[in-house]
Amino acid sequence: MPKKDNIPDLNNLSEDDRIKLEIAEEIGIYDKVMQSGWRSLSAKESGRIGGLLARRRRIEKTMEDKS
Repeated sequence: MPKKDNIPDLNNLSEDDRIKLEIAEEIGIYDKVMQSGWRSLSAKESGRIGGLLARRRRIEKTMEDKS
């Protein structure tokens, strides 16, 4: 039996998945993710999401450190 294509379940999202979906929406690939899952993304698209996710985490950490 083939494995699912990791289509996100909007009812059971982790914090990381929620942020990844926000980023996907910002860069215009949200519909692609919802229709075909995370596996349908190219390496470039996945890397873009990962880079933006890392940037957000860094910004959040520096804001926490300043508080």
